[in-house]
Amino acid sequence: MRPSMPVSMPLVLMGAGGHAKVLYSLINACGLSLLGVCDPGLAGAGTSHWRGVPVLGGNEVLETLDPDSVRLANGIGQVVGKNVRQRIYEQAREKGFIFPPLVHPSVWLDESVTLSDGSQLMAGAIVQPDVKIGCNSLINTNASLDHDCQIGDHVHVAPGSVLCGGVVVATGAFIGSGATVIQGITIGERSIVGAGTVVVRDVPERSILTGPSVRPRPLAGD
Repeated sequence: MRPSMPVSMPLVLMGAGGHAKVLYSLINACGLSLLGVCDPGLAGAGTSHWRGVPVLGGNEVLETLDPDSVRLANGIGQVVGKNVRQRIYEQAREKGFIFPPLVHPSVWLDESVTLSDGSQLMAGAIVQPDVKIGCNSLINTNASLDHDCQIGDHVHVAPGSVLCGGVVVATGAFIGSGATVIQGITIGERSIVGAGTVVVRDVPERSILTGPSVRPRPLAGD
């Protein structure tokens, strides 16, 4: 198991919703320094602290921060059909901010795995040899990625999902909680695989696939 990449600068957490709570837990588990949180809702309500962390303001606070002195953590969760998480990431990157990869200490992470800027691996995830994970992609709680999976940018693999060997997930795709994708399958760009779905054939880009396993049929031979 490979430890998380070192983060020497204090973090600023973007967002304060459900995913931000889980990411806050990860940050604490890794012993990282958290400078504050940026959230328009909290700032608008005049809230001074969130979970004991100073509320710095809304997203406009980025204009006052030095990209060379802090790092960002994207606490915006994936909302199907909306690209808020991606937009926050891209706007901050344009300003020169860096989102370091964040890996919970309980993750099984093979040393050959490639992590890109802003990737997040939550508690209990398993990531096997030669997997590549793109920018701002989220591998959520107890998800499992087997050997040679290729995960594009801005992908969300939801809790408990299983991707068998060699699966390719293109940019912006969403794999729902508890879904299973058999080996060698490609999930197209911006496609959605519903919770609990078993995927046995490629999914074209911008498609939705939902439902239980395909109907069983007899095995060939004895």
